[in-house]
Amino acid sequence: MGRSLVFSTNTPLRFSHLPRSISPLNHPNQSQVRIFSARIGLWNSKSFRKLCTRAVLSGIPNQKQYQKMGAQSTGPIPQNQLIEVVETAAKTGAEVVMDAVNKPRNIVYKGLTDLVTDTDKMSEAAILEVVRKNFGDHLILGEEGGIIGDTSSDYLWCIDPLDGTTNFAHCYPSFAVSVGVLYRGSPAAAAVVEFVGGPMCWNTRIFSATAGGGAFCNGQKIHVSQTDKVEQSLLVTGFGYEHDDAWTTNIDLFKEFTDVSRGVRRLGAAAVDMCHVALGIVEAYWEYRLKPWDMAAGVLIVEEAGGTVTCMDGGKFCVFDRSVLVSNGVLHSKLLERIAPATAKLKSKGIDFSLWFKPDNYPTDL
Repeated sequence: MGRSLVFSTNTPLRFSHLPRSISPLNHPNQSQVRIFSARIGLWNSKSFRKLCTRAVLSGIPNQKQYQKMGAQSTGPIPQNQLIEVVETAAKTGAEVVMDAVNKPRNIVYKGLTDLVTDTDKMSEAAILEVVRKNFGDHLILGEEGGIIGDTSSDYLWCIDPLDGTTNFAHCYPSFAVSVGVLYRGSPAAAAVVEFVGGPMCWNTRIFSATAGGGAFCNGQKIHVSQTDKVEQSLLVTGFGYEHDDAWTTNIDLFKEFTDVSRGVRRLGAAAVDMCHVALGIVEAYWEYRLKPWDMAAGVLIVEEAGGTVTCMDGGKFCVFDRSVLVSNGVLHSKLLERIAPATAKLKSKGIDFSLWFKPDNYPTDL
């Protein structure tokens, strides 16, 4: 199967490429440094926000190793063949989204604030067509269509045809098409097409990964950041639609980590958030109550970029879990010093953290 793709929509989908080189920074000369330092001395020290790191974080170095959650291999399907279909499926769904991005939305409410649009459904239908054409015997779990296919298959496709629907509905950039494939329950291949820019300047970039094959953005290998201090980190989290105990706990975590880091962002698309960790532009992301289609692609991309993935209590992660923490690895144990006890407290209240959305009879090695 060839790697070229031909699209026929009226609005061409532009997959941007990272620059081949980055020009060096312009470093200030010594006189500029002296002038700047003098001006700094004139500022009122009370204007600086103090980082209360002692209130949350210990001085224990990050030494613990965490179990890998990716598949050992892509199974009997060759790695190149599987990732080619995964990328084609994600790009095909993204063509549908790009065609609709500047058009009026037909919005339906699944809940009080949980949206679904015609674009979600059309994107999923386009993705399903690609998967069925290439692997008709595989099992599929889609956000909109539910479980389709043979539950005895070793392969499970987890599809989010439009992650960040609310952002899409408002033309607010952070949304994506996410396609991940599990082999016997563990992520084996993944692709996420992220929409970047905004009205009048929409563009895309594609993230991809295979088990043991590394992570890529627009074909170039990527790696998580090496930042080893929380106070020098930019973090990301998310909040579900149910304002329950888990939501309240995460609000508290949001407040505490905002006080001890460079900031905590809430963008609204889990797949995008995890890809940003893999790209090294943020250090970590966590959230309760995500679904398998939210996580299957992003977690593999992070792990293959050199990051760490666990549940929010520090335990081994699988895509049917109800919490996830991804990080650059070197910060993972520091983050868990606060996140793990908060999660354990939720469990002590009887909050359900059992596996969910796992298809009955689907064979796994979990």
